Amino acid sequence: MTLTTHSKMARPVSRRAVLGGAAAAAAVGTLNAPFVLAQPARLKIGLMLPYSGTFAALGNNITDAMLLAINEKGGKLGGREVQWVRLDDESEPSKAAQNANKLIVGEKVDILVGTVHSGVAAAMVQVAREENATLIIPNAGVGAATGALCAPNIFRTSFSNWQPAYAMGKVAGERKHQNVVTITWKYAAGEESVQGFKDGLAAGGGKVSKEIWIPFPNDEFQAHLTEIASLRPDAVYTFYAGGGAVKFVKDWEAAGLKGRVPLYGPGFLTDGVLRAQGAAAEGLETTLHYVEDLPNPVNQRFKADFKKTTNRDVDVYAVQGYDTGQLLVQGLEAVKGNAGAKREFYAAMKAAKIDSPRGPWTLSKSQNPVQDFYLRKVVSGENKFQSVAVKGLEDPSTGCRMA
Repeated sequence: MTLTTHSKMARPVSRRAVLGGAAAAAAVGTLNAPFVLAQPARLKIGLMLPYSGTFAALGNNITDAMLLAINEKGGKLGGREVQWVRLDDESEPSKAAQNANKLIVGEKVDILVGTVHSGVAAAMVQVAREENATLIIPNAGVGAATGALCAPNIFRTSFSNWQPAYAMGKVAGERKHQNVVTITWKYAAGEESVQGFKDGLAAGGGKVSKEIWIPFPNDEFQAHLTEIASLRPDAVYTFYAGGGAVKFVKDWEAAGLKGRVPLYGPGFLTDGVLRAQGAAAEGLETTLHYVEDLPNPVNQRFKADFKKTTNRDVDVYAVQGYDTGQLLVQGLEAVKGNAGAKREFYAAMKAAKIDSPRGPWTLSKSQNPVQDFYLRKVVSGENKFQSVAVKGLEDPSTGCRMA
C-alpha cells in the first residue's frame, strides 16, 4: 500500500480548475510515460479526516485501525494494491466541499472515507451525491447522511446522533424519571441528540420538562446549573464532547449537583476525556455502541493488536475505523476489487455482516449500522460495561426514500 498526503491549500480552487488541472496532469503523464506491460491499476482511496487540531487523535485512530483490518487480509482489497490519498480536513466545514472535490474530481479516488465532524460530513454527502461517488462515513453522526440525504453510494460505519441518545432515554424511562431537563449546545448534533433522548424517554413514559440551549461553543454553564438546581428535576441529560464535556462535568460537581441529580449522556460525554475530568466523572452513566471491557474475543484480539501496532489504547473511533476496513474488505472481495461495479459493490457492502469489537452488526436499509448499545459507568476512572441498554437498535432514518 502507498500513502499520499495532501498539504493544506493556500487558496480556494474551483471545481473547473481542479478538473482542468487533473486533465492536464493526465495528458502530461500519458505523453512522457515509457512503454510498460499492462499492470492492474492500484485502487485509489481518499481519506478525508482530521489530522491536525482538536480531532487529530480521532482521525489517526480511525486511519490506523482501518489499515490494521486491511493488513490482516494481506494489505490488498479484492486482490488489488491500494494507494491511499490522505487529506487533512482540519474539521473545517467551510473547506469541506472544496476538499471533497479535490479528492473525488481531482484525484479521481475510487472511494472516499470521512469524516469526524458532522458539518464537514454534511458537505461531503452533498458532493458525493452530485458526483455519484462512493462515500463511507467512519464517525460523523449527522442524521441527514442516512436520513433525508441517504443514497445508494453513501454508507456509515459508526452511528447516528439519534441512536446513543435514544438508548439513554430508554434507560431513563425504565427508571421512571418523569421530570427531566436537557442541556446542550444549540447546533445540529445537539438537537438530534436531544430528540433521540426524548423519543427513548417517552417510550418509558417519561418526559422532558425543560430544554436548555446554549450557543455553540459557549461553555459558561454556571447560571444554567443554578437554574437546574432550582427546577429539582428527576434527572438531567446532556450532550457535550471534548473540552465542553470536561468543563461541564467539572462545573456540575462544583455546583453541588453531583450525587443529588442523576446526570446522563451519550458516551461522548466521557470518551477520550476521562483523565481530564478526573474525580468529577466518577459514577457517570452513558450509553454508546462500544465499551472497552466488552468480553467478546474479537474485542480482546483487536485491543491487543492495535496496542502492538500503534502503542495506543483503543477507543470507539478506532473500532469504527477497523469496521470501515472490514466493510471495504467484504465489499471489494465480492467484486474482485472492481469498485466501478457499483451495483454489485454496494449490494455486497449492504449485505455485509461485520464481526466487530463492538459486537456483530449489519446495515439498515438506509445503510446505517443496526447495533447494540451499552450502558456504561465510570468506575475508577474507566468506562465499565453495565448492561445492554438496547439490542439491535436501528435509526429511524427519517426522510430516507431509498428502498
